[in-house]
Amino acid sequence: MSIFSRTRDIIAANFNDLLEKADDPEKMIRMIIFEMEETLVEVRASAARTIADQKEMHRHTVKLDRLQADWSEKAQLALSKDREDLARAALVEKKKAADMADQLKEEIKVLDDALRAYELDIEKLQTRLREARARQGSIVARLESAENRVKLRTLLASERVDEAMARFDQLERRVDYAEGRADALSLADGTGKPTLADEIAALAGQDKIDEELEAMKAALKGAGSDAKED
Repeated sequence: MSIFSRTRDIIAANFNDLLEKADDPEKMIRMIIFEMEETLVEVRASAARTIADQKEMHRHTVKLDRLQADWSEKAQLALSKDREDLARAALVEKKKAADMADQLKEEIKVLDDALRAYELDIEKLQTRLREARARQGSIVARLESAENRVKLRTLLASERVDEAMARFDQLERRVDYAEGRADALSLADGTGKPTLADEIAALAGQDKIDEELEAMKAALKGAGSDAKED
């Protein structure tokens, strides 16, 4: 494939289509960037060679222009000496130099067109390369995020999570049982120290007992007074 064909293919490529069809988008974007960088280097090298060829052709045209002037002077000299034959031969050589110069100038124009095409291709390739590099960071981040979500969802959907939660439940039940045994033993040997809430509740209960006792005393007094009156 020529450098022009490959450059045109890369410039016209649709990144979205390539990435959607790829099994590994991250690997695909790396390959695209590598291909673009490699092509950009080749296009610049071709442009450099074209510039060098153009400069060499310019030097040749300058030499041919001087050669034409030289043959023109020789023709004039020969004609001034009545050597028309030599003057004619000198003019023939001058025409050959002029024809060569004209051909070189046409080739220089072709190289000018090629250089303009190279400049446009380089600019487009650089734009596409910047776009690809920007997409690379985004794709890597999105791919990493998606892989993490898949791992998390796979973990949540697996039986291992259920088993882990079941083990937590078992541990909680064991702790509840151990605490219950400790409370029961404290009650059994009378060593259990009442809590602040227990003491306050006991005070409230004592008040109720006192009130009930006073009520019973008052009732007994009332019953005794009634019996004496009879």
